[in-house]
Amino acid sequence: MPSSPRFRPFDDNLDADRALAILRSATEGADDGELFLERRRGEALVFDDERLRNASYDAAEGFGLRAVRGEATGYAHATEISEASLRRAAETARIAVGSGGGRLAPAPRPSNRRLYSDHDPFDDAEFAVKVDLLREIDDFLRGLDARVVQVTASLAAAMQEVEILRPEGGRLAEARPMVRLSVSVIVEENGRRESGSAGGGGRHGLAPLMAREHWQGVAREALRIAAVNLRAEPAPAGVMDVVLGPGWPGILLHEAVGHGLEGDFNRKRTSAFAGLIGSRVAAPGVTVVDDGTLPDRRGSISFDDEGTPSGRNVLIEDGILVGFMQDRQNARLMGVPATGNGRRESYAHAPMPRMTNTIMLGGGADPKDVLAGLRNGIYAVGFGGGQVDITNGKFVFSCTEAYRVKDGRVGAPVKGATLIGDGATALKQIRAIGNDMALDPGMGNCGKNGQWVPVGVGQPTLLIGGLTVGGSAA
Repeated sequence: MPSSPRFRPFDDNLDADRALAILRSATEGADDGELFLERRRGEALVFDDERLRNASYDAAEGFGLRAVRGEATGYAHATEISEASLRRAAETARIAVGSGGGRLAPAPRPSNRRLYSDHDPFDDAEFAVKVDLLREIDDFLRGLDARVVQVTASLAAAMQEVEILRPEGGRLAEARPMVRLSVSVIVEENGRRESGSAGGGGRHGLAPLMAREHWQGVAREALRIAAVNLRAEPAPAGVMDVVLGPGWPGILLHEAVGHGLEGDFNRKRTSAFAGLIGSRVAAPGVTVVDDGTLPDRRGSISFDDEGTPSGRNVLIEDGILVGFMQDRQNARLMGVPATGNGRRESYAHAPMPRMTNTIMLGGGADPKDVLAGLRNGIYAVGFGGGQVDITNGKFVFSCTEAYRVKDGRVGAPVKGATLIGDGATALKQIRAIGNDMALDPGMGNCGKNGQWVPVGVGQPTLLIGGLTVGGSAA
């Protein structure tokens, strides 16, 4: 499908000077506000059970206008980008300002940094070529192993174009590409069926994902996991030490700790970390950062959805809590700088503090030595879904690939293992940190208050003591 012309809302739909005047009238006497304009296009193809099962394409554009006064936010959005719609939105947003009395917060510092190309992934391949690729993945897996009974392969591409106008007159614009390839496979042997999945992507074109060496590697990994699960034994249950593998297992860190370090939860004191700046919240050697500046990564943003440049924000340093992730409103109310974490799902949503790429930095231990130090426990390599209560950090995560470990030796794979604990306690019980920090392959989405945004995670191999493992073994 050919790409669309560049998004130019102020050239094609609005007069920039009149739009600025309307925005200023909406934010007069306010503390902050902005006009966020967006066009988004997305395509997804799903090949399942040896046929193209679903193909979808969607496109949308619109704007959101916000005025902020203290803790109050006035927000209005529309799909029609016009001066008339903008004036109606300004009247609605203005309600939050009331009689005014606020003073506009300082504008975000300007930045010309770009962390990814504006290459449109829709230019990389015709629809038929994408379908042929998914069919080839299906054929490849069925040819690799006679135990394969079902393959599901999906390819997705999106292009988000945004422009932000601020009341002080600043304008920012950029294109944000996103692609993803996912493969799931089901294998059957002696009447037993198991599954495995793999994938990845990032802020770049489709070409790297469609390269033969890449998709074959993804397909082989999905098949490997499924084959491992075919011989998995029931997981044990009880309190035991756990080694987490590098990369994607950082999703546990993201959920159990990351949300609790977002500014709004701490300003409202609903986070388990509220009021603990300067306190030890993790074992020595544990450093956690949220880094939105990593090139081409799924969670990266050149600037956030308020116009603040993204940053590498240290949250926990050597076990000490040193900062939170902030949007402009919560930063102002807490008396700290904004960190470039004001994100929104689309023009129809107001921004709030969100993670980008949340990472625990590596330590000095050899991963082999970390595993050798596990006397009796679980080695968890892959995770599926989980649940977290940010008020106390309690989590439950299911493992998609895990192994029994005794006396430092990795044994049989186990099935049905869940990890249960709370983030604050788990951080303090980290006993060894590997030197193999790795990022996830580019698959993550994060939900908060009904909004979804793409994110990344990363961590090294970790030994955590005393987690509760839920399993079915007698």
